[in-house]
Amino acid sequence: MGLFGNKKMNASPAFGSAPIQAAAGQAAQVNAFYSYSVGASQELALSVPTVARSIQMIASMVGCLELRHYTRQWTGESYERIYIENESWMDLPDPRVTRNFIFSQLTTDLILWGSGFWFITSRSQSTGRPLSFQWLPAAMVTLGDQQTAQRFGPSNEIFFNGIQLNTADVVQFIAPTQGLLYTANRAIGTALKLQNAADRFAVNEIAAGWLQQTDASEPMSAEDLSELAGAWRNARQVGAIGALNSVVTFKEYSSDPNRLQLVESRQFQALELSRSCGIPAYLLGIGVPGQTYQNASSSRQDLYLYGAKQYLDCIQEGLSLQPILPKNRFVQFDIEDYLKENAMMEVPHEEAAYDRTSEEMPA
Repeated sequence: MGLFGNKKMNASPAFGSAPIQAAAGQAAQVNAFYSYSVGASQELALSVPTVARSIQMIASMVGCLELRHYTRQWTGESYERIYIENESWMDLPDPRVTRNFIFSQLTTDLILWGSGFWFITSRSQSTGRPLSFQWLPAAMVTLGDQQTAQRFGPSNEIFFNGIQLNTADVVQFIAPTQGLLYTANRAIGTALKLQNAADRFAVNEIAAGWLQQTDASEPMSAEDLSELAGAWRNARQVGAIGALNSVVTFKEYSSDPNRLQLVESRQFQALELSRSCGIPAYLLGIGVPGQTYQNASSSRQDLYLYGAKQYLDCIQEGLSLQPILPKNRFVQFDIEDYLKENAMMEVPHEEAAYDRTSEEMPA
């Protein structure tokens, strides 16, 4: 027996399905992939390596986990979990795509937007419960009754690409925290500005400097100086040799390349974004003095505890609500197999929560 009681009980999943009888406009919008978009703000955020890597680590972990179906039984002292046969949708929520895809995309939305949405595409003819789903990009969903970044509960007015959906046909996942696009808006904006500044230096093949008139009876006009600088720059771009007369000299700007590429500033901003994403900095390759991880098992456990767990709980609890499953029926991600597979079950909880430093771990 693992962390919980692992008794097996046969339960027949619901058979027979019926497609959702949606309004023509609703059905057309849900399946119009050519009009789908994740939004400009999400694209910009994912162009920042720290954000992209953080989401990749969390989403890839959630996407690889399987769901387990169970009910609870009172033993007289505590509840024991009795695992039963999965419903068909638990193994493949959307028959057209892999389980990894639909869960990874949902997790990405939860991290960035604080909300995720699945559209119910078919139901059991006998029970009316969902049998299949389709992921809806959160960037295309607007809520008529909630206009702020903070979610206050399930919405009663859901619009997808401008078309109102029946809320009974939409599974709403609400993250425990606000989305990264709201909480880290300034940090992401600063990281983009720093990256743009570094890009400008990287594409400039000419050493930074200035031309100075050293000796002349009359100073050159601003127009003459501009033309001279332009000609000098063009000549240096096509060849390694330039020519100046005796009254003009070129003075190279001497500075540390690391300062020109804003290495320290970008490193600090990457650390700020790792805090915003909830990922320990060392898992992203960001150097933090005095902090490291002991081995691969410890680093994977930290990813689960500090990064992915809140989203795993959000998804599995959202899929265990009574509109989707009968009373006293639940689903959970198979974390036990993940921990065993990565040899992390032997790591005590106290050790896992220890703030790792260069010092020895406590006994």
